[in-house]
Amino acid sequence: MSIKVITDKCNGCKFCMSACPLDAIKVENKKAAIELEKCNLCSACISACKSNAIVIEKKEIKVVNKEDYRGVWVFAEQKNGEIDSVSYELLGEGRKLADKLGEELSAVLVGADIRKEAEKLICYGADKVYVVDNPMLKEYQDSSYSKALFSLIQRHKPSILLGGATTIGRSLLPRLAVMLPTGLTADCTGLDIDDEKKLLLQTRPAFGGNIMATIICPDYRPQMATVRPRVMKKLAEEPSRKGEIIDEDVRFIRRDIMTEIVNVVKDTTIHVNLQDAEIIVSGGRGLKAPENFKIIRELADALGGAVGSSRAAVDAGWIPYSHQVGQTGKTVAPKIYFACGISGAIQHQVGMRTSDVIIAINKDPQAPIFQIASYGIVGDLFQVVPALTKKFKEVSN
Repeated sequence: MSIKVITDKCNGCKFCMSACPLDAIKVENKKAAIELEKCNLCSACISACKSNAIVIEKKEIKVVNKEDYRGVWVFAEQKNGEIDSVSYELLGEGRKLADKLGEELSAVLVGADIRKEAEKLICYGADKVYVVDNPMLKEYQDSSYSKALFSLIQRHKPSILLGGATTIGRSLLPRLAVMLPTGLTADCTGLDIDDEKKLLLQTRPAFGGNIMATIICPDYRPQMATVRPRVMKKLAEEPSRKGEIIDEDVRFIRRDIMTEIVNVVKDTTIHVNLQDAEIIVSGGRGLKAPENFKIIRELADALGGAVGSSRAAVDAGWIPYSHQVGQTGKTVAPKIYFACGISGAIQHQVGMRTSDVIIAINKDPQAPIFQIASYGIVGDLFQVVPALTKKFKEVSN
């Protein structure tokens, strides 16, 4: 897309200049002029212009030559120089896809002082690792990270790009899809290759989890998907595995980074990362009040586990969103999952049904959670949960 000023209509009122958040418009000789290198097509000037003198022109999207695109890429997400576990899970799934296609599996690692982490990605299945190491990439920024990936995709033309359905992945990949342009399937729970057409089959829940939709991107490349953490299985680490690490040069200017991160405040209410926890104790609407999450935390502490919740508890303001498990929260796969006072709607099941052992505690014997539970306790959670906590404490002492 491009933006332009229709000079015959412009009367030099300067409303557009005042509305532009990027200071990309100047008015000279009673005519507005847009500095295109500053403009991000936010359309604020169009809304402000009373003369309809500014327009955005949409360019025709050309179908790419799919034969030019080969290989499976994984965006290796990292925080503070440490690779996120979802990246290893994606490499495990990417390995299967690449082998089916008979193509290479590559990882893309973006950040500052992160080259030392590239070897780990090879140990977990990557044939190549493209590294963009730049001090300006120390903190995640949509604009700079998307420019880095866009540049690499233009150079190397992968057929498939996978990312985690994390806070970063959900922000970065949609932006990248618009820039390329191509399609993107979000929150996939299954990936495969069509044997005949060699297309990526992207499966995700739809209509509130009531159906599983399989989506394809036949005309544009790369085919892009985000995958929920803890849905795919990572491969066993092979320290002796060999691969190629490629340092990529992507030039940045200060204008590429439009915001500044002053400080990062850690959520002190989270003692154990939900997606890494081996034991999770979750509470739902059955707790009746926010203060009753105390008994959930006590059981979690006794087991060395993490505290989770249903969406109902989060919507009620009883516990922060960071604890939410389900379709609109986190996907988890612990060894043991306690569902306390949670009815078990399909939206919650999507986020925890792959747990090794599910223990449901609910006074309603017809609650849907019992249909997927390994063990079910029909009873008052205010009696059952404290009794379990007491027993586990006795055993551990």
